Parts: sequence; structure tokens; C-alpha cells
Amino acid sequence: MSWTPLGPPQPPPMPVAFSGSRKEFFRLVARGAGLELVTVGFYRFWLVTDIRRHLWSNTQIDGDAPEYTGRGKELLIGFLVALAILVPIYLGYFLIGIEAEHAKAFASIPLVAFFYLFGQFAIYRARRYRLTRTVWRGVRFWMSGSGWVYALKAALWGLLVLATLGLALPWREAALERYKMRHSYYGDLQGSFEGRGWEFFKRGWWLWLLAPFAMYAVFLAPFVWAAFKAVEWRWWLSGIRFGGVRLESTLRRSALIGLYWKVIGWTVLLGIVFGIYALLCTLLVASMDGSSIEDFFKAESAAKSIPWLVLLGIGYLAFALAMNVVMRVYLMRDLWVRVLSTTIVHNLQAAADVTARGELANALGEGFADGLDVGGF
Repeated sequence: MSWTPLGPPQPPPMPVAFSGSRKEFFRLVARGAGLELVTVGFYRFWLVTDIRRHLWSNTQIDGDAPEYTGRGKELLIGFLVALAILVPIYLGYFLIGIEAEHAKAFASIPLVAFFYLFGQFAIYRARRYRLTRTVWRGVRFWMSGSGWVYALKAALWGLLVLATLGLALPWREAALERYKMRHSYYGDLQGSFEGRGWEFFKRGWWLWLLAPFAMYAVFLAPFVWAAFKAVEWRWWLSGIRFGGVRLESTLRRSALIGLYWKVIGWTVLLGIVFGIYALLCTLLVASMDGSSIEDFFKAESAAKSIPWLVLLGIGYLAFALAMNVVMRVYLMRDLWVRVLSTTIVHNLQAAADVTARGELANALGEGFADGLDVGGF
């Protein structure tokens, strides 16, 4: 008889689990929305930090959760520094536009191009900040590479996407993700991205065909967008590598549709509530002036009524903050949980003997991303 040695047994794939309570997350974001109102929005830096800590600390990989070590104060300082850079740029461009009145029709093109490039730089630097504030099993993630090189790549690929009416988008995403992952590390374990643009296109080519119809048939848009995001998440996660560690996702195309429809439902409901509130405010102020609603608007009293404007402003802020709570619950927390529940980690033991490396990045990138409204998780 002959036999062949089999070697050490391979450990089974490790599913990713989430242990956080939905009720706890709701209380966190609802309390944060109230503090944002009181602090005129400045509490959002601490709220973002609390949200990340909640999501990170409740994500279990082989029984261990990553730790988010960022601080709200860092984000605030980064935002203020970024604002000090962005405001003079806005002001200078405004003054140049006044002087060059004859070129007014084309004045916005260079500004849009500049801020698109700057926004891509901010996205890269913000990701670097978040990685360097993420620690798992005592080892820090970190990132190298150049934000400006990434921005230039993103801009050139963006032109190609426009020229091909969006068909080049999968190859753009693959190229940019390869650059980001090639410069991402877990200790001394280098990352890579194995996803290909053709794979992304094959999974979602029919969505490109439906996109023009969704622009006109609005009821199709949530289905198309949710299916596209599910395809993108699955493709992106399945392409991530850190040395011998690889991820796999089994997310279905229909997995996120319900979340987007819930957001739409809450938007309609909150919009109706705000409309009723605005009507009641108008009736109250008009009765105080001793006029009907029709006369109140005909005489342009509405535009001059400070109580009416203040009441509407308070109502609008409450509506906006309530929408923020809805978006954070459904499109942050619930989306995070649904994506994680379909994620599997293969060959996790390859990360067992990693040596700590890398340095902390400053929060300036997050500040730019926040100032340009291109931030993320």
C-alpha cells in the first residue's frame, strides 16, 4: 500500500459577524442629531467618530473586533485647516470671475475641474486617515502612495468614462482600487486588488442598459441603483487581498433594494410631516397678522415675516436632522450589517505573524473630504 502525506489541515473559511444592537445605534445617531442641532453642526465630527467606533467594535472576525482610534477633535482640526485653504480659493475665484465678466459662461468649468481633482485627492487622504486609525489584534493598518497621483488617475479615467457614456466605469473602479490596495498594508502585510473591470461589467451590464430608463421612470431608479451597489460591493470585497488573506462576498443583487425603499418611504413621510408643520406655522402667523393665507402671500408678508421664517427654519433643520438619522440607520448601519453577513475571510492564519509597521496620518484629508462633501465611512 502507498499513501501521500496531506500536510497540515487547512482551517475553514471564517465568516464575519456583527454583534451590535440596532436600538443602540439608533439612540447614538438620534442623540447625535440633537447635539448637532444645539452645536450648529459642529458635533458631527464627534458623531462620525462614535459611529465608526460602534461599527468597527461590533464587527467580529474570528472572535476579534477591530478598534477605531480616531478622535473627533482630530477631525475638527482637520476640517478647520482645510477650510482655511478652501475659502481663499473660493474667494479668489469669485473675484477673478467678477473681473472676467466676458468669460462668465465658461467661468465654472475650471472651478469644477479643480474641485473634482481636489475631491479625489481628499478621498485618498481620508481613506489613509481611516486606515491608520484602524487596529486589529494590536496591529495597525496603514497606507502609502500619493493622493495627487491618485487624483490624476481618477481625473483621466473620469474623462474616459464620460467619453464612453459610462461604459468604462468598471475599468476605472478596478484601476483606482488596485492603486489604493497596492499602497494599503496591515502591518507588514501588503494589500492587493484582484478584481477586474471585465468581471464587474459582466455582473452588471444589464444595469447600464436600464440606467437611461431609470432616469425617466423614477420608480425604477431605486431598483437599479440598489442592484448596482450590491454588485459593486460583492465585486469589490471579493477582490481584496492582504498577503495570503482573501475576502469573498455572496451578496445577492436584491439584498439592498429594501433598504433604499425604506429610506424613500421615510423621506415621503417626513416630507408630509414637514408640509403639515409649515401649513400650521403659516396659519398661526397669518392669524397673528389678522389676514388670510392668500393675503399673507399676496402682500409679500411671508418674505418679511421674521417669526414665520424662524419657524420654517427650525422645521427645516428638524427635517434635515431626521433625514440624517434615517440615512445613518438604513444606509450606514443596516447596509454595513447586510454586507458583512455575506462576507467570508479565507486563509486568515496568513495574518497571524504580522509585524507592526506604519505611522499615523493627519486628519487633513478627512477635513478636505468633509469640506467638499466627498466623505465616506
